[in-house]
Amino acid sequence: GNGYLGASLFGRTGTERIQLTENSLATNSLWNGVGLTSFADVFLDFGHDDITDYRRELSLNNAVSTVTYRHGGVTYRREYFASYPDKVLVVRLTADRPGSISFTARPEIPYLRPFGPESNHRGREGTVTAEGDLLTFGGRIETLDIFYEGQLKVLPTGGKLEADAKTGRITVTGADAATLLVALGTNYQLEPRVFTENNRSKKLAGNPHPHEKVSAIITAAAAKSSEALRAAHEADYRRLFDRAEIDLGGKPATVPTDELLRRYKDGQHDPYLEELYFNFGRYLLISSSRPGTLPPNLQGIWSQYEVSPWTGGYWHNINVQMNYWPVFNTNLAELFQPFVDYNAASREASAGVATDYIKKHNPAALEADNGWTIGTGASAYNISGPGGHSGPGTGALTTKMFWDYYEFTGDKTVLRDVAYPTILGMARFLSKVVVENDGLLLAAPSYSPEQRSRETNLHYETVGSAFDQQMITENHADALKAAKILGDDDPLLAVLAAQLPRLDPVQIGWSGQIKEYREEKYYGDLVDPKHRHISHLLGLAPGTLINSSTPAWLDAARESLDRRGDKSTGWAMALRLNCWARIKDGERAHQLYQTLLKTCTLDNLWDTHPPFQIDGNFGGTAGVAEMLLQSHEGFIDILPALPAAWPEGSFRGLVARGNFEISSRWAGGHAEEIVVLSRIGGPARIHYPGIERAVVTNDAGQPVTTTSTYPDFVEFPTTADARYLITRIPAVRSLAAPTDLRAAIQPGEKVELRWQKSPDAVAYNVYGHLNDEPDYRLVAGNVKALNFTVVAPGITKREHGLFRVTAVDATGRESKGVRAIVETP
Repeated sequence: GNGYLGASLFGRTGTERIQLTENSLATNSLWNGVGLTSFADVFLDFGHDDITDYRRELSLNNAVSTVTYRHGGVTYRREYFASYPDKVLVVRLTADRPGSISFTARPEIPYLRPFGPESNHRGREGTVTAEGDLLTFGGRIETLDIFYEGQLKVLPTGGKLEADAKTGRITVTGADAATLLVALGTNYQLEPRVFTENNRSKKLAGNPHPHEKVSAIITAAAAKSSEALRAAHEADYRRLFDRAEIDLGGKPATVPTDELLRRYKDGQHDPYLEELYFNFGRYLLISSSRPGTLPPNLQGIWSQYEVSPWTGGYWHNINVQMNYWPVFNTNLAELFQPFVDYNAASREASAGVATDYIKKHNPAALEADNGWTIGTGASAYNISGPGGHSGPGTGALTTKMFWDYYEFTGDKTVLRDVAYPTILGMARFLSKVVVENDGLLLAAPSYSPEQRSRETNLHYETVGSAFDQQMITENHADALKAAKILGDDDPLLAVLAAQLPRLDPVQIGWSGQIKEYREEKYYGDLVDPKHRHISHLLGLAPGTLINSSTPAWLDAARESLDRRGDKSTGWAMALRLNCWARIKDGERAHQLYQTLLKTCTLDNLWDTHPPFQIDGNFGGTAGVAEMLLQSHEGFIDILPALPAAWPEGSFRGLVARGNFEISSRWAGGHAEEIVVLSRIGGPARIHYPGIERAVVTNDAGQPVTTTSTYPDFVEFPTTADARYLITRIPAVRSLAAPTDLRAAIQPGEKVELRWQKSPDAVAYNVYGHLNDEPDYRLVAGNVKALNFTVVAPGITKREHGLFRVTAVDATGRESKGVRAIVETP
């Protein structure tokens, strides 16, 4: 894929099938009006049925797919690549014996049906013509009055070429080689009108037919040699792909990928497959999201269906955001531009949606400018508003990507011109969806995406769900931070600052969980406890509200994740993987990665919901990056969730917020080297156990002056485009935490705590938790025994009590905690 088109290659030798997709080609759908549809198939008839030595591969290093085999004593080779610079799919046919290339090329347009009522408005016209060395295939689709056209140019070296105008075919006989060029186009233009115009037939009215555009692409590409086309393609692709890589200790496979995956499912956990999946996700993003193209949808840019599953749309309650999770941390920031363009083009319509929403749900807050919003279902032609099954926090889940765009790039032009207006416009809307409720400001109505009542099976409507409150909190906070950086004084900022402390985004329930709903008591007592969505944890990932500085909330998130379970749909397991990485539990994150590979990965490594849904690929890639590098807490965290399964390895070119490009090498589970490339300058604050005693040098090998305010942190100033090397990092062994903490209520409103000892402890710290506070409070320090009795006035009148015990060694270093909940009658 090259963003403009996607090609699914089947690798057949008798008749090759190349299925083509273009993201603006849509037809009628029962879901949300329109759905992505297959553009065409190109069949290449070779007649090579008796073959040996067959090999089919995709090189992720240069984005070239090849098929080789022997037939009749001749070795045949086919190469395929989709060039972004030249906007074409290129197929190169060669053989090791001159005059051996013979084939027939014949495009077919699928799903043809007459216009009119009997078509359910899915009418589709199409024809294929052949003239000279050019095959033209295209027509019109009834739903949106879309004109579409593809061209296939056949350029043989030697031999004979014949075009059959009657059947729409080109036959090549006895050539030494041949190059096929494919370009696609429609009369779609990404502009506000396609979203604001309600009359389907007028959304594209007046736009030029794609013929001239497609012809120009083919003509320009045909003027170049196949070698020049490939060189331009590889240079463009590798400029992106080569920026980052990981080594998890795997060795290149000696068996085909489907066999490698089968063995992995049988328990042979080869880390090479784990590396391959990460790299494949970056390849897919480069292939389906490029400046000037539409964003990748649920199927990326590949679909053979008349109407793609779930329309192949842009679903905004997690899926389209997940498509872009690896765009910043794996060093592909410019690939976010298609979504920026999409959001800008739909902004006028989304402002209208916001006004309609406020008019319906909070008319007293209605003003001339009500900001903008977006709901779950959207496509290249329409957007929707929140409600039904996903609350207004959906819009803030979207704007989180724009804040990340600034934080990862550090580009104040991006902040001023793109991110801040987007975030502030959303904040204007969200400031109007919250209403007074017992001293708090809560979204009403509110939904946790796609959850249903266990009693009625209807989408569960509430007030102030965790999803909405967390996402509104994230957006308000981001708006205020952006305004401070830019020095803006918009009057709305004072409103946001006043609302922020009253949003109450996290509540802890009677099971010690983060409550999905305010009226929830025990985990799962209202809705599906094993639901694929974990929307009440989006403040953990991709949000930043729940982090290591809010340990009580982090523990509650762990409780919720545990109870939700690991197995789910593909994308939902990728979401869980990212959450466990953010909790910094490398073993559980790796377990999720393994489960994703074993249960929801197809033989070609596409993620499956089922069916194929690409967000799981992108989420999986992002999750691996989060295991190796995090930066959402105000510092760069090296190897925060490294599992025991990756004892040796390295990564290069991952990106931290502040636009630091980070590389690292580790052995025996310990970082031996960290390289920091500061792309824009500014202070680098880095966390890793013992790093304050490491050596930091600059490009010239000179020592760099550092400061360390806290153990395991180091900070130093950097200059733009300078590189810094951190070595001689002392090994610091993690303390073993106490285990098996038990809590029991005793007479006199006391709680007796008992635990199993830590081999590293000289003492223990005992913590308690009150209400919904983000942190624990120290109850007792320097406890020498393996038990402690807490005087807890009012404990029998509370729904629960939470306690945490940590181990402390002779140096004062503290372990992770073990947690217990006391449920009261």
